[in-house]
Amino acid sequence: MGHGVKATGGYQRLQRQLDRTTAGAPPSPVLMKILQLLYRADEAELAAQLPGCPTPLKRLARRLKTPAEPLGEKLREMAQRGLVIDLQHQGENYYALAPVAIGFFEFTYMRARPDLPMAELSRLFDQYMDQDDRFTRSAFRGQTQIGRSLVREESLPVDDHTEILDWERASHIVRSASPIGVSLCACRHKASHVEKACDRPLEVCLSLNAPAESLIRNGFAKPATVSEAIDVLEKSKQAGLAQTADNVQRKITYICNCCGCCCEMFRAATKFGLSHPIVTSNWMMHIDSDKCKGCGKCVEVCPMRAIGIDENAAPEKPTKRARCNEELCAGCGVCYGACRLGAVTMKPRPKRTFTPETVFDRVVAMAIERGTLANLLFDNPQRLSHRALGRVMGVLEKSPPYKAAMAIKPLRSAFLNKIVAEAKKQVGPIRDALQ
Repeated sequence: MGHGVKATGGYQRLQRQLDRTTAGAPPSPVLMKILQLLYRADEAELAAQLPGCPTPLKRLARRLKTPAEPLGEKLREMAQRGLVIDLQHQGENYYALAPVAIGFFEFTYMRARPDLPMAELSRLFDQYMDQDDRFTRSAFRGQTQIGRSLVREESLPVDDHTEILDWERASHIVRSASPIGVSLCACRHKASHVEKACDRPLEVCLSLNAPAESLIRNGFAKPATVSEAIDVLEKSKQAGLAQTADNVQRKITYICNCCGCCCEMFRAATKFGLSHPIVTSNWMMHIDSDKCKGCGKCVEVCPMRAIGIDENAAPEKPTKRARCNEELCAGCGVCYGACRLGAVTMKPRPKRTFTPETVFDRVVAMAIERGTLANLLFDNPQRLSHRALGRVMGVLEKSPPYKAAMAIKPLRSAFLNKIVAEAKKQVGPIRDALQ
């Protein structure tokens, strides 16, 4: 832990490297204090040299010109404290820089941490994420986001025309995952240390597939059976929580059970006015006006604050009816669980939302939208050639011709497919565990 260490160039270089990720990390004295509490000075120097994509230990050792064995020991110790992403595949260790989110923020709060000054860290994270909008606007700029809303399957109309795909069903996602881990909700845990947490269940965060293996191995998650994970989903629904998943179709890595008051993604919408920091499901609220009495139960539970009550004060027939702002609706179906009159169901959106196929597709799409593709392609700040090529690509990304080309769907798709293929090639065999 780096508590009490004065800021050095290593921490500043780490901040700049974190800011190169798709989530970003805008500079701030508050962030510098967070980094000092989490990283020792030598760890900050090392982390500032790590790439954002999982990289084999042997390749990292060659890149950093250091023996693989001591480097691996240091990275494993950092991974056990949530500072580095640590994956294993076919007997080989892969490491990557943990971004702010989804990264060391979540790892800090996914379990009890007696080794850290949690009250101080929580106050600092609260300042950085909730009292200043720069990080939030950096993390959620663009249309492609890290997370997407999952609709409650029981809220959908039962007819021959209703289609819900496997990757839209929380139950299918859980049943097809292996392994599965369960952890504390990072957002509510953080909020509890600054006396802002609600009373919803805390141990409801599900990690899935390859990342779950890493989280379980490093003590951030407890192993769970499919039955136990389904129980977590049901308990969360009964508590009025919304299900949010990794914004991909294949090898989904997590399902969060979120409330509108503590969840940083929902708060990005309700506090800072971002339209959809969580990508909507392919469904939206439908109100049966004949059944609705305007009780307001759906208003109380909506995590996006997308529902209001219309009142007709006509003396002869005063009425109240719920109304939904379809532009704001996340399509989660929490309102369905709150309605006791059967007035709420979910209807298909006129146009299906875009969901990237794999994590590679999502990361590349996010990088294109955020102007950070150069950082993804040339992720070794120690190599002069990469720095030079990164600068050239950075200038190109900001040019009007490039932006115009990316607005043309066939060109964007062809370019995206090419870069996705290159991203898969760079990470090597571990791509099989992530797609």
